[in-house]
Amino acid sequence: MGKTAFITGATSGIGKATAEHFANNGIDLILCGRRESRLKALKETFGKKVGVHTLCFDVRDKEAVQKAIQSLPNAFSKIDILINNAGNAHGFDPINEGSMDDWDAMIDINVKGLLYVSKTILPQMIERKNGHIINIGSTAGKEVYPKGNVYCASKYAVDAINQGMRIDLNQYGIRVGAINPGLVETEFSNVRFKGDEERADNVYKGYQPLKPEDIADIIYFVVTRPYHVNIADLIVMPTAQASSTIVNKRV
Repeated sequence: MGKTAFITGATSGIGKATAEHFANNGIDLILCGRRESRLKALKETFGKKVGVHTLCFDVRDKEAVQKAIQSLPNAFSKIDILINNAGNAHGFDPINEGSMDDWDAMIDINVKGLLYVSKTILPQMIERKNGHIINIGSTAGKEVYPKGNVYCASKYAVDAINQGMRIDLNQYGIRVGAINPGLVETEFSNVRFKGDEERADNVYKGYQPLKPEDIADIIYFVVTRPYHVNIADLIVMPTAQASSTIVNKRV
């Protein structure tokens, strides 16, 4: 394809799977994350197939975001595809018992981090009047569920930002779309339940959840459509899931 993709949250889950799928199909990569050792390992692996550049920074730190992106070498300075994948969930409590630190983490990463990265990359896309932005949302941004309060709010914000981006960037010919997964088996639940592995594992028991590779395959499909096609908003759930609270578990 001769294109370069910028992927946040690339060291695990959907981000890592997307990087692998892109590398297998000849898309050069700018991989971003907070775990430098994982970034180095990914560069070594995927660098055998495509050009790879890594950036280690926290999307919550706007100065670090700007510094990292502005440091890109010429070979990686033209970003064709932006995958805003970095995100997390902290805690699973009714709002009256929620942790304000957890709230800050979710809003800072899921909302502000997405904005910081997009704002820094957009000027070059606007100048070229070309680019494709994929925002990774969630079914939690379509339907609020018990004890999901602030996490759902952060993903509703992603949904609104995705729509706003599409409107504001339409005049520049930039495609904008969102992929909103349901239950995907990643490190997500380990983070949410703060290392309680038994509780995290139970989230995915009794049915077949989505795998990161399923979402990566869909992302690749979206970014390889002809230019006149923009998949604006896509919800993806495992067959066993009917809604945020209805999952057909066999055990």
